[in-house]
Amino acid sequence: MSPGPGLPPDRGGRAGPGPEDLVRASRAAGVRDERVLEALRSVPRADFVPRAEAGSAYLDAPVPLPHGQVTTQPSLVALMVEALGLTGGERVLEIGTGYGFQTAVLARLAGEVVSVERWEDMAGRARRRLTRAGIGNVSVTAADGTLGAPGRAPYDAVVVSAAFPDVPEPLVDQLRVGGRLVQPIGPGGREQVRLYERTPGGLALRRNVVSAHFVRLYGAHGYPPGTAS
Repeated sequence: MSPGPGLPPDRGGRAGPGPEDLVRASRAAGVRDERVLEALRSVPRADFVPRAEAGSAYLDAPVPLPHGQVTTQPSLVALMVEALGLTGGERVLEIGTGYGFQTAVLARLAGEVVSVERWEDMAGRARRRLTRAGIGNVSVTAADGTLGAPGRAPYDAVVVSAAFPDVPEPLVDQLRVGGRLVQPIGPGGREQVRLYERTPGGLALRRNVVSAHFVRLYGAHGYPPGTAS
């Protein structure tokens, strides 16, 4: 396997880490959906991290982003996306675009991805990366993610990549009955990633997906901006 962009062979002449390493890590974490694993395999993560972090792109670990943010660990991305149970035609709302890696994975599994990023400069970088990758079934908006994107609702699935003790009500309202929502629930730094389903009576917890650590979710229905973790 050839090295990913920016990853030269190591001194022993062997190719450096690549997407297959992330697939193996995701299998080890419990991911079984072959469509999710193939989507992970097909997205060059090195294209969706800051250039200075390209050498770490194929390690199963977060990498730092501007504004004190970090990417989600790839195996955790795979677990969260797998929990959504996507079959190919869904409209997905993603809260927290980052540089667009998870967005690109979702785009290979769903019909349309609407992604909301808090920071305008990061949203712009994600748009450029997704465009260069030839991914056209996504839109990225800089806005308060806790408000969702009501103009494109309802959604078949919602994935939230930041932590808060509760699911923001606008996201519940924008999820269709029968749709699934995945969010890390907790104060930021020690969370349970939970899978919910929208029922006629509201949001119902289906299962805990995994324990993890996430940055806080800020916004009108999250933590007030400027609040320290």
